[in-house]
Amino acid sequence: MQTVFVGLSGGVDSAVSAYVLKKQGYRVVGAFIQGWEPDFLPCTGVRDRLEAMRVAAHLNIPFVTYNLEEEYKRDVVDYFVEEYRSGKTPNPDVMCNRAIKFGAFWDKIKFDGADFLATGHYAQVENNTDSYSLTVSQDTNKDQTYFLWTLQQSDLAHTLFPIGNLLKDDVRRLALEANLPNAKRPDSQGLCFLGHVDMRAFLKRYIPSITGIVRNSEGKEVGTHDGAWFYTIGQRHGFDAQSPERQYVIAKDVEKNELTIADLQPKDEFKKAYQLERISAVSGEISDGAYMARYRYRQALMPVTYKDGSVLFDTPQHIAEGQSLVLHDLNLKKVIGGGTIQ
Repeated sequence: MQTVFVGLSGGVDSAVSAYVLKKQGYRVVGAFIQGWEPDFLPCTGVRDRLEAMRVAAHLNIPFVTYNLEEEYKRDVVDYFVEEYRSGKTPNPDVMCNRAIKFGAFWDKIKFDGADFLATGHYAQVENNTDSYSLTVSQDTNKDQTYFLWTLQQSDLAHTLFPIGNLLKDDVRRLALEANLPNAKRPDSQGLCFLGHVDMRAFLKRYIPSITGIVRNSEGKEVGTHDGAWFYTIGQRHGFDAQSPERQYVIAKDVEKNELTIADLQPKDEFKKAYQLERISAVSGEISDGAYMARYRYRQALMPVTYKDGSVLFDTPQHIAEGQSLVLHDLNLKKVIGGGTIQ
């Protein structure tokens, strides 16, 4: 009997994952990851752990807790704070998966006898003859492969996504049929392990507020803001500007601490070509050629051409530095890999 440690988050998806694996005959261990939580925000860790314990008790499986506060603070929180400080727009959930769930967590459970790691992600792993592929979930509306592009072949070899072949409605139905205690708990959409947070208020605990100038697209001073590093491209609130129209951030200069805004993004801000950094292949190698890509979660896939670490879109885009760009094959099923916009 092979042993699977399931990351129980307190939510219904991971709970159903544990239920499915137990029915399939695995020896299932429920594991809760105790992440870092700031003392200045209302966090859900205590409640999440209680829900996870209730699920494990209901399924009659062992339950363990792993304290990864230090790793989470260092590898996730400090990372995205520094990225914002430098003017980039990082995705902390991508780093959380890489450094915590499929990094430090796997190291812990492997030492404790795990053959596999399982999570409640909406994704699938395809076992080929001599390799593995990360493929989109059956429920394309809930697909979470965008956050998993940093995984490697070695990660896929010991990873299970038990609900990747199910629709969300089926997951809820299974939870009710199994009488899981959290069957009706709403889905969470917040920052990994932190729930719903005001990102700007959070960042202000680590990055100073310094008043800067807001300019319009013609370079005229039209208002003020409290720090260019707190804003992302496309943001339309949080700054003071004299304009009857709704304004969007179209550019920022962290060295000068200035924002540029406009009621519509000017065409000269859009580009076809973007350079990638931190490139990572999950399903084999990323070779030069045609792919489908997205740079935001749940965004429609767009055709691109990849060559020597850069991507060329068929139509111009306006992408913030630091955002994750994920490459899919032309059949829209397999995730090839990705990188961050440089």
